[in-house]
Amino acid sequence: PKEFKTQEQWLNVVQLNGCGNCHQLGDKATREIPAELGRFTRSVDAWTRRLQSGPGGGTMVRTIGTLNTNDGGHVRRLAEWTDRIRAGEVPASVPPRPNGVERNLVVTVYDWLSPKYYVHDLIVTDRRKPTVNPYGPIFGAAELSTDDLPVLDPAKITKTTLKVPIRDDDAPTSKLANPVVAPSPYFGTEQVWDSRVNAHNPMMDQDGRVYFTAQVRSPKKPPAYCAAASGHPSAKVYPLTRTPDGFVQNSRQVTVYDPKTKQFTFIDTCFGTHHLNFGEDADNTLWLSNNLQNDLALVGWVNTKMFWETRDAGKSQGWSPIVVDTNGNGKRDAYVEPNQQEDPTKDKRIGLGLYGIAYSPADGAIWGSNIGHPGWVIRITPGPNPSETALAEVYKVPPPGFGMRGFDVDRHGVAWVTLASGHIASFDRKKCRGRLNGPGAAEGNLCPEGWTFYPLPGPSFAGRDGAAEGPYYTWVDQHDILGLGADTPIGTGNFSDSLHALVYGKVVELRVPYPMGLFAKGIDGRIDDPKAGWKGRGLWVTSGNRTPMHIEGIDAPSPGAPGKTLSSPLVVHFQLRPDPLSH
Repeated sequence: PKEFKTQEQWLNVVQLNGCGNCHQLGDKATREIPAELGRFTRSVDAWTRRLQSGPGGGTMVRTIGTLNTNDGGHVRRLAEWTDRIRAGEVPASVPPRPNGVERNLVVTVYDWLSPKYYVHDLIVTDRRKPTVNPYGPIFGAAELSTDDLPVLDPAKITKTTLKVPIRDDDAPTSKLANPVVAPSPYFGTEQVWDSRVNAHNPMMDQDGRVYFTAQVRSPKKPPAYCAAASGHPSAKVYPLTRTPDGFVQNSRQVTVYDPKTKQFTFIDTCFGTHHLNFGEDADNTLWLSNNLQNDLALVGWVNTKMFWETRDAGKSQGWSPIVVDTNGNGKRDAYVEPNQQEDPTKDKRIGLGLYGIAYSPADGAIWGSNIGHPGWVIRITPGPNPSETALAEVYKVPPPGFGMRGFDVDRHGVAWVTLASGHIASFDRKKCRGRLNGPGAAEGNLCPEGWTFYPLPGPSFAGRDGAAEGPYYTWVDQHDILGLGADTPIGTGNFSDSLHALVYGKVVELRVPYPMGLFAKGIDGRIDDPKAGWKGRGLWVTSGNRTPMHIEGIDAPSPGAPGKTLSSPLVVHFQLRPDPLSH
């Protein structure tokens, strides 16, 4: 493709930012062609038909179009892969047995919701104080699929759903942007993605309230305080008044659920929301990303202390464009736009929006990731008046790294990412030897020495180094909840049914052996009882793939195959006992 300059760009789309961010590649459901699709004489025709299936068909067709070439593009390669497997080809390597501390892993698997509806993420506690909500319910977010969000009670082993409301009845539904292009082999022409809430990511506060990045209203009706004329401090600096038509995936706000009162509260933000994390400040500031680029690239926040005292969403929120100190004077000044030449008297705004977002306990900085190729981490110092004082530093991942999505920060201020190149990588700003601002700083090429790469285990693509993995997100176990040590970075192994924990420079594999098909998009950890040893703590994940019906079924005809009784999304509890025989 013309827009692809390297093989790494192609692989990034296939592994992490196009195909592998929604479902596994290589499981039995994808490496074989379901009979329900019809009879085909050529595998390339079967794949062409498959990629149109269900409400995800439009996205798959658009994505595969970016991988089209004169020699048949990626569709041809997928077809050849299927033919080789049908002819008896098997992988060149065999997965190793668990070794050492990996043998101490205890995995408890639940399910929730329904095979028709996927779950994006879950929350179990306040990550700043992981003893909040001990043994309490687990809440999930179902993104595009449904407004009925799953709730699991792990103590009673019961699963229910929570009907999440919207504030305004004219909020559009996800089915508008995701029509069924061609029948699905699982659900035919049924529209199984139909959500107006579009809850993407949840977070829990110190009082057990659950905050969802979720749609509250129509994108066409932003509040008056989003305009500069309102006098809102952030709107005067960077007004947000766009009114797009239809369903816009990242046009979310914030919806809060209080399990104690069973009441919902809406926080109408001017900026779209995607991921979120709390700061460790007196205002319990909630920092939010929006995964939007160019004019909409910004960082947003809600002073939740003020909000609960006043219920004033406008006064409690703020936002700032992402501005780099390119004139090097250490403060924020007037800036040029991303497409303009640098001006030695001004700073520069960048159009790299934040995907993941994290708070650094070390210094109060806000970090974000950008998923463009090859990937960037962005550090933002809010300053005393963030709308006017926030300054950003941007660091592009250097070779051999590429392919980034979610990330996290440890308690020492080190950023951690898991990459499509087959690495867990850290960026430690303390290792930087040169300047971090000034001319050229907006390009992201400063401080390559801050990066360190650790290889992931697993087979690689033929002729390439690095595991052929699809690592969606990274979470740092800041409080040693699992037992591998405080500040252990853990990446999701989305093509390997596992989590990858980096311990003293080596990866410990936390694998779910059955059912096959775990695809975690996030991790949370909770201490239920600090006095109960390993039994009173653990990590929680949900299978976040958009295809829960690909997970191995309870009546599957062969290992790894979907069954006649399709699987619902999974919830997995990871615990680590002192030795394999501990009780």
